[in-house]
Amino acid sequence: MPRVAAALIALVCWIALGVRFSVSYDHIHRVVGTVWVLARYFTLIANFLMAIEMTMLALGARISAFRLGGLTIAMILVGVVYAVLLENTFHDTGAALFASHMMHRFAPIAMTLFWVIFVPHGRLRWNAPLWWSVLPLTYFAYAIIRGLITHKYPYPFMNVGKIGAGATALNAAAIAAAFIVSGCAMVWLDHRRLLGRDRASG
Repeated sequence: MPRVAAALIALVCWIALGVRFSVSYDHIHRVVGTVWVLARYFTLIANFLMAIEMTMLALGARISAFRLGGLTIAMILVGVVYAVLLENTFHDTGAALFASHMMHRFAPIAMTLFWVIFVPHGRLRWNAPLWWSVLPLTYFAYAIIRGLITHKYPYPFMNVGKIGAGATALNAAAIAAAFIVSGCAMVWLDHRRLLGRDRASG
């Protein structure tokens, strides 16, 4: 069952990524240019990582609870930030809307359920959230540096040109804090008996 579930999740993620790539390619008409544009967004990066990890699980690879926990928190961040801050700023239609729903809604829910049901529990350490926060903070730095060079920012809350460096830094700190707090909640929940213990992941 874990491998079947992982395969289904991976399939949907790859389809969503493919649709998003196709929509962007229709406007850009260059493969490298399309990849460059899409690599601006944390949503695309996180979904790409999720598609790879789920594919590996479906093929029989063993991935640590630490890695899967970090991926789950990253996907939860994708869903929450979209619902709270971004949903009303994008106006996708057609295929782009389908891809957006799959990456912002389906993927976070699917990854969370997979973690709850199939990932071995009782193995996460309390320092895990600090390590997990490296991903969003690294992305934030990358997106800011890239934005300073290209003058194009992926999200309004990191647009230094419009909101200033101070507000951008506060937003980065808030996201990191939310990520760490959510991670601590996950570790706490991971050690609760209601999730079970040491279940095999495939």
